[in-house]
Amino acid sequence: MTDLNNQVVFWKNSAEKNWKTALSLLELRHYDMCLFCCHLVLEKYLKAIIVKNSKQPAPYIHDLNRLCEIAKLERTAEQKEWLNEITKFNVQARYADIKLAFYKKATNNFTKKFVEITSNLRLWLKKEFLKT
Repeated sequence: MTDLNNQVVFWKNSAEKNWKTALSLLELRHYDMCLFCCHLVLEKYLKAIIVKNSKQPAPYIHDLNRLCEIAKLERTAEQKEWLNEITKFNVQARYADIKLAFYKKATNNFTKKFVEITSNLRLWLKKEFLKT
């Protein structure tokens, strides 16, 4: 297995591990970190697709719509909107100056909504991964 093949496997397996973590964090009511992991799931699936298709290492970016563009994935307007919102979770959960506002925003209902959206996007990306 080449280094790039190892990277594809790493990104995909890591995405699945982050998905399990997100679901566990939801159960524990750690909503802000659950949403952060939702972002990681999608980012890592996209990076697996990019490495698999381009035969190049994944780019050092976190913007989910930009990663979709690099992966040459068609998205609906709704998917673009959700990916844009979920991209914000990466920054909002990470940086202290905006973390408190995100913590307050990450209610049970808000988090459950985005876990469901992430689940649907994850399944879409898994299908896209298998096409390539």
